[in-house]
Amino acid sequence: MDYERLIDEETWAFIRKTGECYPEDAVALTIAEQRAVYNEMAQEFRAPRPGIVRTEDRAANGVPIRIYSAGDPTRTVLFCHGGGFVVGGLESHDDVCAEICAQTGYRVVAVDYRLAPEHQHPAMFDDAWSVLSWVLDRFEDDVVFLGDSAGANLCAALAHAVRADSEMAARILGQVLIYGAFGGDINAGSYIEHAQAPMLTRDEILFYMDIRKPGGLTEPDPTYAPLQDDDFTGLPPTVLISADCDPVRDDSRDYRDRVVAAGGRAHWINEPGLVHGYLRARHSVARARDSFERISVAVEGLGQGVWPYD
Repeated sequence: MDYERLIDEETWAFIRKTGECYPEDAVALTIAEQRAVYNEMAQEFRAPRPGIVRTEDRAANGVPIRIYSAGDPTRTVLFCHGGGFVVGGLESHDDVCAEICAQTGYRVVAVDYRLAPEHQHPAMFDDAWSVLSWVLDRFEDDVVFLGDSAGANLCAALAHAVRADSEMAARILGQVLIYGAFGGDINAGSYIEHAQAPMLTRDEILFYMDIRKPGGLTEPDPTYAPLQDDDFTGLPPTVLISADCDPVRDDSRDYRDRVVAAGGRAHWINEPGLVHGYLRARHSVARARDSFERISVAVEGLGQGVWPYD
């Protein structure tokens, strides 16, 4: 794969800076070391919160959360962070949540779900579900799901599971899923084409998949891998954003195809020349900045019941 041609110099500068903070062989480190270097990297890229944004840290049904607000919100965004279910938390994506809040005017509730390997599936899903239940009980406004990478997986899992409760499902306005890994075929397509992509490799994906998987999980489980579901009807309007130079790229395409085939609304945006984790590059890379604008517009549009993708 000719990444020198596909990736522009701005993005290469971002990749190099990330590598200075987070080594390519990070999965060989201890879990504590992985978390430490990830947090240091996130801090290196962290942007100041917009001045209009207020935050409150609290617990939702026992799960730590951070609430972002600006003015008088009319919608709530439930945010689940990336990090392979191993690293990340409220601090690693604080600036992303604050900027989404400022740009949309919506309340953002970030979920600090439990991490592997100390906690295995379904602990992460259970925490996200607990926060969703709390949000729907506490606030009258309806909800948009937003997540990146592992967080996109969690949001999709919530969207599939919430259909079992018609009252809850009626209050989910949509989901925006950013370079999500949904359980696609790891031996085909982008998993092979971009097996050695900058920022995320196929071997790293296998590590992250295995580390949260309990030994007894053998049957298809949509709360673990949403693409394993055999029913894609009744899902909320879905916008999927992928990075073209990313092993998990095709999962977004395949998820879109399954939703559309089931009669639902889904739109896939594949960002050329971008790599996994590019949200942190939104202030230094034009392509990432433009993509973040599309993400913000998608969140705001779904919150208003607007679907401009047909």
